[in-house]
Amino acid sequence: MLINDNVTRACVKLWSQIAEFKQPADTLLSTFFRENRKLGIKERNALAETIYTMLRNYNKITAVVRPEQVFMMIGYTWLRIMNLGGESFRGLKTINLTALEKLPVPAATVVELPHWISARLATQFPEDEVLQLAEVLSAPAPVTLRVNILKNSREELVAKLAQIGVKTRLTAYSPYGLNLLSRGALQNNELFKDGCFEVQDEASQLAGMLLAPKRGEMIADFCAGSGGKTLLFGMLMRNSGRIYALDVNERRLGNLTPRLARSGLSNVYPQLINNENDTKVKRLAGKMNRVFVDAPCLGLGTLRRNPDLKFRHNEESLTEINLKQSAILLAASKMVKDGGFLAYATCSILREENQEIVEQFLEDNPQFSIVQINEVLGDIVPDLSDKRYLQLYPHKHGCDGFFACVMQKK
Repeated sequence: MLINDNVTRACVKLWSQIAEFKQPADTLLSTFFRENRKLGIKERNALAETIYTMLRNYNKITAVVRPEQVFMMIGYTWLRIMNLGGESFRGLKTINLTALEKLPVPAATVVELPHWISARLATQFPEDEVLQLAEVLSAPAPVTLRVNILKNSREELVAKLAQIGVKTRLTAYSPYGLNLLSRGALQNNELFKDGCFEVQDEASQLAGMLLAPKRGEMIADFCAGSGGKTLLFGMLMRNSGRIYALDVNERRLGNLTPRLARSGLSNVYPQLINNENDTKVKRLAGKMNRVFVDAPCLGLGTLRRNPDLKFRHNEESLTEINLKQSAILLAASKMVKDGGFLAYATCSILREENQEIVEQFLEDNPQFSIVQINEVLGDIVPDLSDKRYLQLYPHKHGCDGFFACVMQKK
């Protein structure tokens, strides 16, 4: 890893922006790189790795170094968190390494979550398991691929990737997933350009499989975003039927267009809507065989990828998002025809965003009832504590924290 005074000064400048916790870290990082084009690729990699390590280990670092001592925080991250040796710091003048070496190693019992989050998790897990979950959420996430079986089987893709030196292993639960054993740029990969695979976490794949769409059906993907699950639905339906991909964000929905072109699907119809009560939504009332609600949430199940999220939300954010989740689920439920299915999912690990939203919805809408997970997925995920809910955790399942359940309308 390249450490020099350019990297140090860039880290200080960028961290001063990120530490306000008002904008996504990845957005600020991209903007910073555009504005500082003289930074080399090795310097950029060192900068990104340092910033994300600081976000993931913020509580450990600030237990030893005061937050306003930014140079010290950065040096402590390199020395004590990333365990870089003396050779990495050759020629470094901006940080006093001698002073840093006198500081203690970080305590292993520090929970890398804000107290309001860990307090809620303490009602769901024993104390030692909260620490275990927090530790796993502080580690980088694996890169997971979802095979496009319209283009190749999983076995064929494994062989194709191996031919170009990309090693993979099968995912533990999803029959369409592959974990990369080494990191690398995929956007310029010819197999990616040909639509042989998409990048999609295993938890997201399993949640999408829970909808169990059939050939020829009418499907609505509510809050479709960039369409990761939309593409999965289209693949499972073998490019038949009709899928409406609905979202309020034009930029995210626009990202679906090139993905559709790669996938080979022709049964997807992106629909930009203003809100959950848009007339486009109301026109589909009672017509959908299945509706998938990938509800907006705090995203705490994805902290391995987006560690700044834990600092950009608070208890007020949770209250606001709960109201939005309930409103969206209710609006989406009106699209389901009699006998049809409604799936609700979040990338969250908090009961308040998951089970409690579903339980309140079922109480208010008795025409819907929960379908047991094993009735849809069989025993693909055998270690679920409650068979009504697909609740996945990084420390238990090795994938993103994710929640999903499916309900049927009588």
